[in-house]
Amino acid sequence: MVFNSLNFCFWEEPKWTVTIDGKNYDGSLGLLRALNKAIKDGVQLLNPTYLSKLTDRELAKILAGNVEIPLFKERLRLLNKLGRDVISKFSGSFTNIIKKGSGNASKIVEVLVTDLPEIFNDVANYHGHEIKFYKRAQLVPAHLFDLRKLNLLSINLTGYDELTTFADYKVPQLLRKFGILEYSKDLAKKIDSKIEIPAGSDEEIEIRASTIWAVELTTRELKKKFPQANAARVDGIFWFRGQVKSPDDKPYHRTRTIWY
Repeated sequence: MVFNSLNFCFWEEPKWTVTIDGKNYDGSLGLLRALNKAIKDGVQLLNPTYLSKLTDRELAKILAGNVEIPLFKERLRLLNKLGRDVISKFSGSFTNIIKKGSGNASKIVEVLVTDLPEIFNDVANYHGHEIKFYKRAQLVPAHLFDLRKLNLLSINLTGYDELTTFADYKVPQLLRKFGILEYSKDLAKKIDSKIEIPAGSDEEIEIRASTIWAVELTTRELKKKFPQANAARVDGIFWFRGQVKSPDDKPYHRTRTIWY
């Protein structure tokens, strides 16, 4: 939950990069490595009281890289808010969030977006319609399932198949590369020119919504051969494939937002 409170917007140039044990990491993997190192070094990042009082100097040390991580102040604000809300609403226990959601993926997401809205309520207004993406909120139960698979979590969990894809900027990049997602000429020109797509704009909302449906339709096809396929697993395949760079890769869309 701490990690996914910060898991967004890594795309500025030069790209924020951290060096851990002599190796360079960027993006969400860099964030995960930096947080893990801090915890190993004794920083109380899993203590809500510590999070509620975390200072900018302390967070800057934890996330120290080649440049300041994008939206640094927003990340600090969200961690402080996470700490305060877990204390006031969940008796200082992250586990109580899972318990309130009865260990069900969809219900855990509902708890996160309802009780911790500033951090997890990822919604957009599209011509009067409320569009619920819940990218980082859905990643929380998805990652809990991963931990259980590795025998690192004993809590019983259900509802993995209820999650959608986690609409961000890397997955649509891969969907476009494979010819599953196609942009209009004007939008393709903006993205390829690395022109920022404003958060909440029609284009940005349509990219994310189309990403969800594209992965859903892909999943339906895959299930014919692989019954265990679901949107979260297919998302993971696309995301990890996106970490393999090739010279002909086209840019991903750039949107400055805390939601992904």
